[in-house]
Amino acid sequence: MPNVQVDRLKPLLTLAAALALVLAGWFGWNAWAQWRNEARTAKVEDARDAVAASLGATVRDAQKRFADQLASPGVRDALARGMMDRAAEQLTAGWKGASAGEVRAAELGGVYEAVGQKGGKGPGYGHVAVLETAISTGKPATLAIRENGALWLGLAAPVTAGTTPAVAFVRVPLSGLNAAMDAADIGEDTYLAVRQGGATLARKGDEALTDSAEALMAPVDGSELRVAAGVPDVAGAPLGMGSIGCAIAALLCLALAALVLSLPKLLARRARVAVDEIDDSPTLADVVRPVEPPPVPEGASAEAVKQTLALDRGIFRAYDIRGIVGQSLDAGIAELIGQAIGTVMQEQGLRDIVVGRDGRLSGPAMAEGLITGLRRAGRNVLDIGVVPTPVTYFGAYHLRAGSCVSITGSHNPPDYNGFKIVVGGETLSGDAVMDLYSRIADDRLHTAPTPGNVEQRDIAEDYVQRIASDIQIDRPLKVVVDAGNGVAGEIGPRVLEAIGAEVIPLHCDIDGTFPNHHPDPSEPHNLVDLIQMVDRLDADFGIAFDGDGDRLGVVTRDGQNIFPDRLLMLFAADVLERNPGAVILFDVKCTGRLPGHILRYGGSPLMWKTGHSLIKSKMRETDAELAGEMSGHFFFKERWYGFDDGIYAAARLLEILAASPRTPTETLNALPNGVSTPEIKVDAPGGNPHAFVERFQAEATFEGARLSTIDGLRVDYPDGWGLVRASNTTPILVMRFDADSHEALARIQAAFREQILALQPDLALPF
Repeated sequence: MPNVQVDRLKPLLTLAAALALVLAGWFGWNAWAQWRNEARTAKVEDARDAVAASLGATVRDAQKRFADQLASPGVRDALARGMMDRAAEQLTAGWKGASAGEVRAAELGGVYEAVGQKGGKGPGYGHVAVLETAISTGKPATLAIRENGALWLGLAAPVTAGTTPAVAFVRVPLSGLNAAMDAADIGEDTYLAVRQGGATLARKGDEALTDSAEALMAPVDGSELRVAAGVPDVAGAPLGMGSIGCAIAALLCLALAALVLSLPKLLARRARVAVDEIDDSPTLADVVRPVEPPPVPEGASAEAVKQTLALDRGIFRAYDIRGIVGQSLDAGIAELIGQAIGTVMQEQGLRDIVVGRDGRLSGPAMAEGLITGLRRAGRNVLDIGVVPTPVTYFGAYHLRAGSCVSITGSHNPPDYNGFKIVVGGETLSGDAVMDLYSRIADDRLHTAPTPGNVEQRDIAEDYVQRIASDIQIDRPLKVVVDAGNGVAGEIGPRVLEAIGAEVIPLHCDIDGTFPNHHPDPSEPHNLVDLIQMVDRLDADFGIAFDGDGDRLGVVTRDGQNIFPDRLLMLFAADVLERNPGAVILFDVKCTGRLPGHILRYGGSPLMWKTGHSLIKSKMRETDAELAGEMSGHFFFKERWYGFDDGIYAAARLLEILAASPRTPTETLNALPNGVSTPEIKVDAPGGNPHAFVERFQAEATFEGARLSTIDGLRVDYPDGWGLVRASNTTPILVMRFDADSHEALARIQAAFREQILALQPDLALPF
């Protein structure tokens, strides 16, 4: 390389070195921040475990002494003679600190009238709770109680006095609690608390962390006590790396900067040597290389692609690309989109991509155009044929491609089609989707000297066996599956049968005209056939998939539509059993009861924007184990790959329901519920929902409510909430309301109606 070319490279190399140094500093700062957070968390966890161990020892000592006292000759003899007062005296004999010994008949006559008497003469509520627990369970019970202004450990056990069922009680001071908390070494920015049920018995540290402390909870063995711990939220490390990973990345960036800065000298030295060694004689490859131009993909001309439709910016949406075939989308547009995707892959050094399509009539033409464009950009295509979108996602992992495109119109009418795109493991959304449009519009498309290959692959059975190898249900369940004639109709029932279910297919023949009903389970009227079939065949419950199989709907035997935010409660409780403290992500359309449910099961709830690609991006950022949307998308990272998969979610649902001793209908109906509406869709003024929502956010006023503008405007009241947001796929406003009662729901809807009509008086609202 001549020296002049080396000199031209110097500015670029200097810029690259500076970028590497900036990255080194960024990774270094993250390493320090993650190390500090890890150290802080470890410190508060050590303190938590020490308090739990100390309290556990106190509880065990008290329980052993109580058992010894009950077995002592004095107590046994008194009980045998039916002398309850004498037995009560003997319970505390020789037991230092023990008091309030008593033996009562099991019906607890007179106890309730005496509870909470003034002057402290009667037993306290906690005292009675210990007695009731021992009687109802038939086992010794231990609870922390407050009596006479002090904190005690109350112990009770069922006994027999003569022939009368009775209960024995004694209390001992819980003085060790304060000592254990005082000895706990935590920072002022962390939190520690000893709790029983909803009561906090002792606390220490930053009380602003009270609500999140259950995520680091540790139980006290042998009791209802638990020690909760909290640390401040810290942003996740880049790429999910911890402190060590960030430190290594920082060192690698420093090494890269040093290498880049040394490149000019190395290249100059190599250039001087190469001048003396240049051999202009042709090589064997030059002699045998054909002189004709490189071949072009099948079905493509050697000239630039000429599509029959003009490129429409509007088909490039927030989550994917979607348009009406023949109006804004055809094979020529698909070809350009394929070449744009291939260009992005070429820039990232990615070669292979999986392509699958749903059962729409326009699918073959769209696939042919897309594959032609991908091959023109030099990409190798693995065509897996007609499969649900989640199988295409699975193919990106299973075939080790890392990139994929699902050709699908999802739940839209038959004349729609589109593309859901993953490049290098990242689902394209927002600016990344618009970048494809810009590359096509600006003619910045890569054309490879040799087209890529195309290979037909069938991975349907691999997908079925991957799920069946992990999930087998504990007992057979009879389930009706309604695919709405969508592409999940063939493989969805196969998966559920493979895990042990008895499946009754309904509208499962794949038909791109959707002759029976629209394949969208989020609309209640699309579930009518399913509800009727479950009832007629006495099935355990029913499952519905959308047009491309990435969304799930569920109905019970008694005809209830279990909305996806309630299903997410069931999934969250299951995931948190194995992953305490895990982040559970949900979109702004989900019920206000969901965060509290997640917290009760020891998780960390996080609300985010609606949209499958946006949710997946946030999952990677927060390292969430599970996510869900009100539309029926469920994303399992635990035991799966983190993409939205209605079929896999159905399998996980069967696993949970089959493990429960109750019927599926009892389990599903027991989930926390209130009064809510399905999604309410209203045509946006002027066809521009985003403009209206921006005005609504700026001008609407709601007294006594908490406002959130994460995605649209969500208004939370103590007894319910309402939402208005702009759809990112169609020109409509999406609304939803949820409340504790019909009265609260009507009040919240009236408030929204007033504010909406103040901005747009002619807007037709269905509430």
